[in-house]
Amino acid sequence: MYLTLEKKQELFAQYGQAKKTTDTGSPEAQIALFTYRINHLTEHLKTHKKDYDTRLGLLKLVGKRRRLLDYLQKVDIERYRAIIGELNIRK
Repeated sequence: MYLTLEKKQELFAQYGQAKKTTDTGSPEAQIALFTYRINHLTEHLKTHKKDYDTRLGLLKLVGKRRRLLDYLQKVDIERYRAIIGELNIRK
């Protein structure tokens, strides 16, 4: 499996607001997890071009991440800029 428990905990510890592995609810942690999954699915779709179900799931993930980024931009622009810079996400 591409996303193990250890990898999730590492993402939450690195990007979570409280810098703990239990911080799964902060927008930064969720955006980091979505970005990891999006990157994995993008690589999958490069080799399996006709996998339309995965493409639909990828588009849904991108939409969820976009909504979280919009929320974070409204609430705290500095945190938004920090997470955009760390994950190299462009709008």
